[in-house]
Amino acid sequence: MPNEICHQPIQMNPHERDYASPAVAQARADLALALRAAAHFGLSEGVCNHFSVELPDGSGRFLLNPRGLLWSEVQADDIVMVDLQGQPLAGRHPVESTAMHIHSGIHRIARKAVVLHTHMPHATALTLTRQRALDTALSQNAMRFHGRVAVDAHYNGLALDTSEGDRIARAMQGADVAFLGNHGVVVCGPRIDHAFDDLYYLERACQAQVLAASTGSPLQPVQADLAARVAAQMQGERLQSELFFEALRRTL
Repeated sequence: MPNEICHQPIQMNPHERDYASPAVAQARADLALALRAAAHFGLSEGVCNHFSVELPDGSGRFLLNPRGLLWSEVQADDIVMVDLQGQPLAGRHPVESTAMHIHSGIHRIARKAVVLHTHMPHATALTLTRQRALDTALSQNAMRFHGRVAVDAHYNGLALDTSEGDRIARAMQGADVAFLGNHGVVVCGPRIDHAFDDLYYLERACQAQVLAASTGSPLQPVQADLAARVAAQMQGERLQSELFFEALRRTL
């Protein structure tokens, strides 16, 4: 009788199996969409900056865009799974060390599910001012962030180790949005569509403030209680965030 060849099934490690699961595949697709959408709106910067989403299983693992790819080209299979120490667990690309240090700190200490870090131009411009951040009592778009913003005014160089990411996470003090002095911004949320919507409107609000300030005329904010009321109204309109993200899925 001819020799029979026994084909053993290819064994995936638990991280690879989870990476391929339907739930994580959808999360990877959503994260890739958010990156492409951010590039579409001019919020990216070369191959730098990063978005991450924590897996909801309590393992501390999270998904992160890879090193060296433009946001506009990232697809679901390019997303990398890493652990809380930033070590790659599954995926075909390497990841950047500064991304691992910043995002692991915020996921671990600030307990944020979604972390979007950009150097988008108008928001970053405000981190260079003495105020350091958006005035959340100016435009209607700005008011959605009233009571949700923290300022980390103490720029400390590149995040080349865990100490800088941990410092940023503690400086956030639970806020959804952090303006990092002389650096950029971090926008966080419980889910990717809500966080991306905040990222988009944060840049729009910062753009309006920069343009208004450039006129040289005094700016006219509203009263703080009105800004707080508008912020609460905006949180009740999250269906708009979800519809916006699905529109981006259809068009991008």
